Amino acid sequence: MDEASELADYLPLSFTSPKEQEYIEFLWDAFETNYTHGKYQFAFLAYHMLTMSFVYFNIWQIRQTEPKDFAMGLIGFGKDVEKSLLEATSPFVFSTVNERSILRFLKLIACDNGKIGTYAKLVDDRNDSAHPNGNIFFSTQAALDAKITEILRVVDEIQSHSKPVIEHCYREFLVQNHDPDEREYPDAADQIREVLIHGNYLSQSDIEICLGFDLGTLAALPAYKNMHELHQILVATCGSFDERRPA
Repeated sequence: MDEASELADYLPLSFTSPKEQEYIEFLWDAFETNYTHGKYQFAFLAYHMLTMSFVYFNIWQIRQTEPKDFAMGLIGFGKDVEKSLLEATSPFVFSTVNERSILRFLKLIACDNGKIGTYAKLVDDRNDSAHPNGNIFFSTQAALDAKITEILRVVDEIQSHSKPVIEHCYREFLVQNHDPDEREYPDAADQIREVLIHGNYLSQSDIEICLGFDLGTLAALPAYKNMHELHQILVATCGSFDERRPA
């Protein structure tokens, strides 16, 4: 159970609507309840849904940060699907697309076909578990714990590939939000919370990437001092944000 909770570090610290947050909390509750009561197959189903939510949030960040690349990734989808994804207002719109197909977007962060094939195997495991085929694939805690270890390895791998997207997102945030007279919130901590973290569905793992950002790449810009100060506010306040890790 303790290892399973590590997935929370990869999920958003805040959501754009209470309904989205309620959904993620519901999945955690479903996972924990079934795990505690030995219903490991159903616990896996809830954990898989949390994992796919992580994938949706990562793809959403690509869509927000690299819109041209995202649009290119839509090649091969039908016009209705393309329109739906381009006009999406929530990462959960991706759930309307076949999970194997949505994984193709991970090519935009340099995940090759071999890796995507491995990720798709998790979808196959979910399909096998969710159908009334007479089999209980996760009948023991050990079996589910082994699968959770595998899932967390995949999640960490995808997160590593997402690093350039998060770095680009953070760079643009610093460049566009360093001036307290022009941004939405004069207070830097408010701007970080509402625009950077809340607006981009950033997770604790994403924040760690932001903390490691090379500010030297901005040193030649006229407002570098303000950007540096904004970054220092992130360093000082990042520990105060709720990580949404289940108890």
